[in-house]
Amino acid sequence: MGSLSIVNCRVFDGEAGELRDGPVHVVDGRITAVGDAAAPAGEVLDAHGGTVVPGLIDAHFHAYGIGLDLVGIESRPPTYVALAGARRLAAALQRGFTTVRDVAGGDPGLAAAIDEGLLPAPRYLYTGAALSQTGGHGDSRPAETDLCGCHAHMNEVVDGVDALRHAVRDRFRRGAHAIKIMASGGVVSPTDPIRVPQYSAEEIRAVTEEATRRGSYVAAHAYSPEAIRHAVENGVRSVEHGNLMDRATAELMAERGAFLVPTLATYDAMDRRGDEVGLSAVGQGKNREVLDAGREAVRLARAAGVRIGFGTDLMGGLEDEQLEGLRLQTEVEGVLAALRAATSVNADLLGRPDLGRVAPGCAGDLLVLAGDPLQDPELVWTQDRKVIQNGRLLTP
Repeated sequence: MGSLSIVNCRVFDGEAGELRDGPVHVVDGRITAVGDAAAPAGEVLDAHGGTVVPGLIDAHFHAYGIGLDLVGIESRPPTYVALAGARRLAAALQRGFTTVRDVAGGDPGLAAAIDEGLLPAPRYLYTGAALSQTGGHGDSRPAETDLCGCHAHMNEVVDGVDALRHAVRDRFRRGAHAIKIMASGGVVSPTDPIRVPQYSAEEIRAVTEEATRRGSYVAAHAYSPEAIRHAVENGVRSVEHGNLMDRATAELMAERGAFLVPTLATYDAMDRRGDEVGLSAVGQGKNREVLDAGREAVRLARAAGVRIGFGTDLMGGLEDEQLEGLRLQTEVEGVLAALRAATSVNADLLGRPDLGRVAPGCAGDLLVLAGDPLQDPELVWTQDRKVIQNGRLLTP
């Protein structure tokens, strides 16, 4: 794979509160040294005083989220959805997201194509279709019709303990990184109140027990305190969104070691661009209910000691707001916390300590920013960056 040395740079290692001196050396896709004297390299990149940061991780991404019409997505042929998803993945990589966790979609075919280098894409960790109860967030059927899509690209309706155990086992057979369940109502689903918990305790435990035996974990879409508590008490490790949580729920999450993955970008984008992307009137009303609460949820989680990651959850044409999520999280917590969330904290959530850090032995997935992001936070969410994946420079 060759070698690369990034010189004339400072380094944010993914954790420390201050920058250190470079250079950074990458050999055969792995970081071999940071801050040591320049070693012979096949390629030398002059950062011109800029900052090397870990490649960003989006822990709530949807490759197959090609629109907000859930029935429309599930009605599309798999070939179309895969090709559209490939384009979305390539665009995310160009923005500097070198790893994504797809928490409602993905399959062995797309993953194999990425691994074989058939398409440009971030490292791709997927759950397969999210699991939803009948009438839950992943059930795309409107109340007035029984028409439904033919596929389960993003969501699959599965009820009952035995059926859920089978679904979980089959997802792991097909290479899933983790399992995603819908544990409360959602913004774009047509028939479920947003606060009501979904799945019984027995059903959630069946899913979490199977995942734990496999050495994996469960991520749960959940908004309200009742839904979050219901999920965490039954073994869920990763709470997605969490906008309506209260202090007691945040404290429970901290006690149980659960992560929060806020997705501030999607609510902000849907509030501004809902009509443009076809968000229904019901969906726009639900979105207003959770929009401002998302920021407060992050503050409550931080005060309770919850580990806070970063995700975007952007569907359809809203995908171009991906970097705006970092701006929004920075507004709540500051740039250092936002950078940690999108690098080392997300890496820990994924169980991949070799990602999200600039340190010897870690993957050579890096960004070079034009200045010091701790002093000039806008560098984090602007497109002016060089992207390096596996030690290979992708952008000139």
